[in-house]
Amino acid sequence: MAVTPDQILSDLKAGKYAPVYFLQGEEPYYIDQISDYIEDHCLAEAEKGFNQTIMYGKDVAMSQVLTAARRFPMMAERQVVIVKEAKDIQDINKEEGQSLLINYLDNPVPSTVLVFAHKHKKVDGRKPLAKALSKKALLLTTTKLRDYEVPKWIEGFAKEKGFNIGYQSVQMLAEYLGNNLERLSNEVNKIAINLKPGEEITPAHIQKYVGINKDYNVFELQKAISTGDVLKANRIVNYFSANIRANSIIPMIAVLYSYYTKLLLLHSAKDKSDSGLARAMGLPPFVVKEYKVAANRYPLQKVMQCISHLREADLRSKGVDSGSMPEEEILRELVFKLMH
Repeated sequence: MAVTPDQILSDLKAGKYAPVYFLQGEEPYYIDQISDYIEDHCLAEAEKGFNQTIMYGKDVAMSQVLTAARRFPMMAERQVVIVKEAKDIQDINKEEGQSLLINYLDNPVPSTVLVFAHKHKKVDGRKPLAKALSKKALLLTTTKLRDYEVPKWIEGFAKEKGFNIGYQSVQMLAEYLGNNLERLSNEVNKIAINLKPGEEITPAHIQKYVGINKDYNVFELQKAISTGDVLKANRIVNYFSANIRANSIIPMIAVLYSYYTKLLLLHSAKDKSDSGLARAMGLPPFVVKEYKVAANRYPLQKVMQCISHLREADLRSKGVDSGSMPEEEILRELVFKLMH
C-alpha cells in the first residue's frame, strides 16, 4: 500500500507497526526519518540487544535478510530488521532475489518489523516485485521537491518546530540551500536551538547561525537589480567577486532566472488582480506588489531580453564561448546587462 511520510510517522508515533516497510526513491530525508524512528522507538533499549538487527545491502543477499526476518523475538513483543542501503542487496535486481521477497510478502512474520531503506533508486515498476510491494507492504516512494515547493516546506518545518519564519528568511534558505531537505532541516534546527520557542527566524539569525550574509546575497542582488539600485548592486557584485569560489555564479543565475520567469508569468496572466497573479506565479499575495512594481521597470520585451542574457551567462559560466573570461567578470557583465 502506497502511503505518505506523514501517514507512516503518524502511525508509528501511535505505536502502529506494519510487518514490512519498503522505503524507496530520490529523496533520502523521509527514508532516513522513518527508518531512524523505527530503529530508535520500536523496541525498548533493553530489548534491542537480542531483537534488533541492522544490515547493509552490499553485505547481504535477500536470503540472509529473510532468514533474519523469520526469527522470533526473544523476551519481547516484536523484533526489528532494518536493511540500510537496500538498493545494494546483492540479488535484489535478480529474479531469484525478488521471488524470495515476493514469497515472504505473501506470508510475513507478524512479530517482525522488516524495513528496507532503498534510497536514491526505485524498484522497476514493470517487475512483479513492484506490484507485490504496492499491495502487500507499506510502500513509500519519495521524490525530490521542486524548487517552487521548497519555500512552503521550509515554512512548514519551522512551524512544526514551533517557530515563525518570514518570507525573506524563507527565500534566503531556499536560494542558498536548494532542495536538499537534510541540509535544510539541519540548518533550521541549528537556528532553532539558539532561539526561544515562538520566536521568529530572521535574516540576522540566518547570517549568524547558517553563515548566509543578510546584506550580501542573491536575494538582495535581485532586489537591487529590480529597483534599479546600481550602487547596491555593484557593492554586492564586488563582495561576491572577492570570493567567487564561495559565491558561484551558477546558483545565482538559477535564482535570477526564476525571478524573471515569474515576471514573464505576470505579464502573460489574464487575471491581473493580486490573488490572480499570486496563483499564476505561485507566490504569496503580499509579495505580488513587489513584482508589479518591477513589471513597470521591466516590460515584456525587456524581460525576454533579460532571460536571454541569463542563458548566455549560464553557458559562459560552463565554459561555452567564454574564452578566458573569469567567473566574476561574467557576473559583472550580466548584472550590467540586466540593469541597463
